[in-house]
Amino acid sequence: MTIHKEGRKLLFWLLIILAAVNFGLNQWIPEEETLLNVVLLISIVLYLIILQFFRSPYVKLPNDDKLVFAPADGKVVVIEETEEEEYLKERRKQVSIFMSPINVHVNRSPIAGVVEYFKYHPGKYLVAWHPKSSFENERTTMVLKHQNGVKILVRQIAGALARRIKWYVQEGTPLAQGGEFGFIKFGSRVDVFLPLDAEVLVSIDEKTQGGRTPIARLK
Repeated sequence: MTIHKEGRKLLFWLLIILAAVNFGLNQWIPEEETLLNVVLLISIVLYLIILQFFRSPYVKLPNDDKLVFAPADGKVVVIEETEEEEYLKERRKQVSIFMSPINVHVNRSPIAGVVEYFKYHPGKYLVAWHPKSSFENERTTMVLKHQNGVKILVRQIAGALARRIKWYVQEGTPLAQGGEFGFIKFGSRVDVFLPLDAEVLVSIDEKTQGGRTPIARLK
């Protein structure tokens, strides 16, 4: 288990600020022991909450051309057939995973492939499970093309708390299955658009682990 690079600077400055606040209060009101203990406890709890959010567990990369793995830790909130209108322009099976603030927020590639298409869209910050969040919220769209020709579309969606999407790819970037392609801070959602003949292996409300839980089997 390590701390993700997206959180290291924030955690460093948060530690400095919290230490300064507690030190300052001890100098200013040393006689208020109860208040000082409460502030110290709140500081520790706050720091631990932020620390766990940026945890980045080790994941042994899968290698299975027939399986599509979850792009994120979270809970399956959507399984439906829909029209993908941005790039693929065809009917697809959509599987959506909601990440709460307590989940690991590293985003991982569901298949091995090359990024054929990538685009960032500014937008709103509706709650991530809102039906309109897929096309109205701040988001990114990435299409991965496997060497066998299969294309999978993955969409990072910011939520009401998540107001910063990070990505580490561009068109032409090769990705290993389970390889890290992005990060979303503080609660969000990832949509995966599968071929219609793919067999979905998860169900609504099922918990997933990024790069470890198979969500579909390709034909």
